[in-house]
Amino acid sequence: MRSERLRVAGTEGVGPYVLLRLRRSRLQPGTPGQFFMLEAPGRPLPRPFSLCVAPPGELGFLVEPLGPGTSAIAALGVGDEIRVTGPLGRGFDLDVEHPLLVGGGIGVAPFPYLSECLGAPPAILGFRTAFHAEAAALVPNATVVLDPVLVTNALPTDPGDVLACGPEPMLDALARHVPGAQLAREAPMACGYGACYGCVVEREGRYVRLCVEGPVVREAVAVG
Repeated sequence: MRSERLRVAGTEGVGPYVLLRLRRSRLQPGTPGQFFMLEAPGRPLPRPFSLCVAPPGELGFLVEPLGPGTSAIAALGVGDEIRVTGPLGRGFDLDVEHPLLVGGGIGVAPFPYLSECLGAPPAILGFRTAFHAEAAALVPNATVVLDPVLVTNALPTDPGDVLACGPEPMLDALARHVPGAQLAREAPMACGYGACYGCVVEREGRYVRLCVEGPVVREAVAVG
C-alpha cells in the first residue's frame, strides 16, 4: 500500500459518469477488484473507488457524481492533484476457466481492467437507462439489459465462473442463482485498511471488514 498525490491527466464523460485519469507515479494497479481511497477535495474523508482502467502510466477511476465528495472528485481538472492510497483489499480471483462478468450501474467500474486481465470474456451489464448504459462501451463483449429486465434473467443456463459487481440486491440475487460466485460487495469506508471498522458487515453468520476480507467475497447463499 502506498499513498501519493497524483496529477490529473484528463477527464472524460461516460454517460452520467466521469472517467478520471491520473498519472500513475509509483502506484501500482494491483489486482482487479481491489480499491483505492481517493481524497475528496474539501471533504474530511476519502472515498473508495475500484480501478477502472490501467493504461501505461495512468490509473483511471469511474466516478458517479452524486454527493459532495464524489462531485468534488468528478470536478477535478487537468493538472489538479489528488491524494490516492492503494491498492487495498482483496480483488477477484483470476484463476477461473469460464469467466462471465455481471454488473449493474456504477458496478461496471472494475470491469474494463478486469476484462483486460482475463482476455475480454463475455459480460452482462444492467443499467437504469440508455444514458447510463453508455458505460458499457468501456467493456468488450458486453450484453446490455435495461430496466425492468434483470441481469439474472439474462444469465445463460450454465453461467460458468461469475465475477460480479453492482447493487446489493443484484448481488444477493446472483448469490442465490450462482453459489460460489465472486461478488464485489460495498460498504461505507473511512480508512480502507481495517482500522475504523466502518465497513463491518454480516456475511454467512459472521462479521467481516469488507476493506480487508473483501471487497470481493464468495458466498454460497445470499444474506438477509
